[in-house]
Amino acid sequence: MTALWFILLSITWGSSFLFIKLALEEISPAYLVLLRLSFGAITLMAILLITRRRLPREPKLYLHLAVVGIFLCVLPLLLFAWAGQFIPSGLSAIYNATTPLMTLLIGLAIIPNEKLNGSRLIGIFIGGIGILTVLGPWQFFDSANPIQGTGFAQIACLLGTASYGIAFTWMRRFVSGKFQYDSPTLAAVQVGLAALLMVAFVPFIDINVIAFSPLVIVSVLILGIFGSGIAYIWNTRIVNSWGAAPASTVTYLSPLIGVILGVVVLNEDVSWNQPVGGVITVLGILITQKVVRLRPPSDKDD
Repeated sequence: MTALWFILLSITWGSSFLFIKLALEEISPAYLVLLRLSFGAITLMAILLITRRRLPREPKLYLHLAVVGIFLCVLPLLLFAWAGQFIPSGLSAIYNATTPLMTLLIGLAIIPNEKLNGSRLIGIFIGGIGILTVLGPWQFFDSANPIQGTGFAQIACLLGTASYGIAFTWMRRFVSGKFQYDSPTLAAVQVGLAALLMVAFVPFIDINVIAFSPLVIVSVLILGIFGSGIAYIWNTRIVNSWGAAPASTVTYLSPLIGVILGVVVLNEDVSWNQPVGGVITVLGILITQKVVRLRPPSDKDD
């Protein structure tokens, strides 16, 4: 069953970059995140109400889920939404594939029993080459290149995946297996707290929107109900079943979906370095997680 959640999550988050791009045509990044998290929280709370689940009572759990909500919802959604104004949706999806690498690096710093052996070092190095290839520094000096001058937007995407890495690792260490609550309950509290944080920033958000087109309304509803609602239930279940790093590999499939939708629906161009860099990055990640081995396995690798 976990494999099914994994596939559904890949499709949901892979297509989210398309809907972000469509919504940004009429609303600001911050307002988009506010609406997305609000609809997500409403959806999850409705699920709790219908299924008669109770909210947690432990203050410590709320504190940890607030941290997860900030780093898994608020910060990365804001960063990717802001970047989506300047770069193609497919490129955002490719950068999203660096999440497992970021999760590994942050896990090494936060989780005491995480080890950095030779294979992981090589994998991190290869992954870094992949990220650099996607970034394509030479493009910034080519005035004819459509993404010339988008360096800060691309860096924002990397900061977004680093934020995901913090959230995955924090959830695995401080939440998963530590409290007796199921995935819908944890996801509802996490997204609900994130939505409240965004509501607190409403006075600082430009919300002068006269009307929404039907396309933008549909995009926001899909992003909220599925991307920031039901998808977080699937994500929490995957983290509980597989662990932080394996769960973050959902970003292996989502870039493919994001690039295809960007090309087909938005007629976006894809430079050679973007998919090539994405493949190199994924190869580095597979090496760090020992899916691809550079030498025969031994007891020392365990």
